[in-house]
Amino acid sequence: MKRIRLSMLFLLLAVVVGYGPVAALAQQVPAAKVEGVKPGVIEATALDEESNYCHLRFPAIDPQTLSETPSLQAADAGDIVDFYGPCDHDPLGSEEVARQKMQEASDRGFNDGDGD
Repeated sequence: MKRIRLSMLFLLLAVVVGYGPVAALAQQVPAAKVEGVKPGVIEATALDEESNYCHLRFPAIDPQTLSETPSLQAADAGDIVDFYGPCDHDPLGSEEVARQKMQEASDRGFNDGDGD
């Protein structure tokens, strides 16, 4: 009887753990069907067919160009932004520039402390 209980417990655990990734993959829309993606986006995954909601990955804006005409870092520079929102989000738009300026200021303020 103990063996049957233990076997059923392992079977239930395997089903619960295995179902999550399968269900998540089934809901994703192939990137080829994503429309409206702006230049500079490395990867775009539509998360819902009915709405304009995507997971976008793009290089961060070069910190030296945040105050001037913004330009993206090289894709291999290492700073990649994971963005969840509208599929037509512009990686060089005013909203993204403001967000990255705020992040840059936050990083400077956090790192400029005297170590206390």
